[in-house]
Amino acid sequence: MMYHLLRIFLKLWSYVPFRLLYVLSDCLFYPFYYIVGYRRKVVRKNLVESFPEKDLQDIKRIEKKFYHFFLDMILESCKLATISPEKIRRRMKFKNAEGINEMIGQGKSCAIYLGHYGNWEWISSMPLWLDKRMSGAQIYRQLSNKNIDRLMLHIRERMGSACVEMRHTARYITHRMAEHKVCVIGFIADQSPRKRDVRHFLHFLHHDVPVQTGTEKVVKHYGFTAWYLDVKKVRRGYYEAEFIPLHEDPAALPDFELTALYFERLEQTILRQPELYLWTHKRFKHAERMDA
Repeated sequence: MMYHLLRIFLKLWSYVPFRLLYVLSDCLFYPFYYIVGYRRKVVRKNLVESFPEKDLQDIKRIEKKFYHFFLDMILESCKLATISPEKIRRRMKFKNAEGINEMIGQGKSCAIYLGHYGNWEWISSMPLWLDKRMSGAQIYRQLSNKNIDRLMLHIRERMGSACVEMRHTARYITHRMAEHKVCVIGFIADQSPRKRDVRHFLHFLHHDVPVQTGTEKVVKHYGFTAWYLDVKKVRRGYYEAEFIPLHEDPAALPDFELTALYFERLEQTILRQPELYLWTHKRFKHAERMDA
């Protein structure tokens, strides 16, 4: 019952025009930032430690831009409940999709590395730009609230991309390959692993951070080609994401090298527009801070 009520509410909310949505976002910023102060200590700590070369005024400027964008992103994501394929294609454009389509035509599956950057929820519209012969999926971590989890699965799958829970990644790929399907799978690979699962550290934003290496294992084991999705915000409510090859033969790389290439690309993206990264999580809870 609760799920159906949430779905009705989300659907009604999603009909609010974009222009009004951004007026609401601007109005919400002041109480959200100054009164509620949602995770401000975490955000400030992340920013200060990631940009030691910046003074406090610059940090505060990025911080406020981040909270403005964070509210925009939440409200924009609600639009996925009803937005048409034509409209989302105008607002979320993918560059170099022909590179991925060429791989699909050759029967090669692709792993798409991305981060919690820009409106990552709108990345679920990727199948609208790709060869229909492929089997598209996004790997996700199940939410603790079952109703919210079910709701998110519904909106994330509207544009043709299946949601695969992290534990079932290998099973999903094995089944698709048994059906002779070419896979294009998105991996948000910047999450911190659990402490007991830490296998490797990399230098990232002035920290030595423990990194997820599962995506690299999948890429090498199944012979996927590896790509990075470089996201840019063009203007409010409009984004571009470019497919960039990470390496032509990932299986030939030493262990953890592919993961290192991904984090190098992600750091470059963050430095370009730092306010578009998700700073509310304790990204560096198991990390060691390094000198600038």
